[in-house]
Amino acid sequence: MDEAFGQRVARVGSLADPVRRALYRFVAEQPGAVSRDQAASGVDVPRHTAKFHLERLVDEGLLVTEFRRLTGRTGPGAGRPAKLYRRSRRELTVSVPSRRYDLAGQVLADAVERTLAGTPMPDALAAAADDAADAVTAGAVEGQALLETLAPLGYEPRAEDDGTLCLANCPFDRLAADHRDLVCGVNRSFLTAVARRSAATVEPVEPGPGCCARVRLSA
Repeated sequence: MDEAFGQRVARVGSLADPVRRALYRFVAEQPGAVSRDQAASGVDVPRHTAKFHLERLVDEGLLVTEFRRLTGRTGPGAGRPAKLYRRSRRELTVSVPSRRYDLAGQVLADAVERTLAGTPMPDALAAAADDAADAVTAGAVEGQALLETLAPLGYEPRAEDDGTLCLANCPFDRLAADHRDLVCGVNRSFLTAVARRSAATVEPVEPGPGCCARVRLSA
C-alpha cells in the first residue's frame, strides 16, 4: 500500500478514541469555530482533556484553528485572542481495495462541461483525461517514476521481469462494472496521458488474471 493510504488510515484511526470522536463530532456540528472551553463543556470532559484531543485532531488534519478575541473588544486590555477550532475542509476517504471515484468524477465532469461548450464527447474525454494527468504528475515523470506516480492513485503497479508494469487494481472498479466501455475508455486515456509525460513509451497489452491493465515500457 502507498504511503498516502497509510496516512489516511492513520487519520481515520485517530477517531477510534471515543472522546476524540465526540469532540470531532461536536466541533463539526457547530455553525462556527469553538473554543476549548466550549468543546470541553459540549462533551462533558475536563478542559485539559479537550485540549489534548483537539490538538491531536489538528495534527491529523481533521480540524483547523483560528485566533479571535471573543469579547469583541480591541486595543490594550482586550486580552489575548482565543484559539478556536473548526472542521477542516479536507476530504478523507479510505477504501480497501483502493478506489479513486473522485478522479473518475473529475474527469467525467470536466468532459461534460467541454461537451456543453461544443466539444465532441470523445475529444472532451481525451482533453479532460490529459488535464487530470497534468494535475497528478505535476510535471514529467521519468522511467521508474511512472510506477511511483501510479501507486498513490490506487493502481497497485508491479514491475515484472518482462519489462511490463502490471496494474493489479482498478481504482474505478464499481463504475467500470456498470459502464465498462465508458470508464475503461477514460482509464486508458488517463494512463496514456500519464505515460506521455514519461521518458518511456507505454504500449498497452492484454491484461491477465489479477491485472486491471498492463503497460510495457520501452526505452
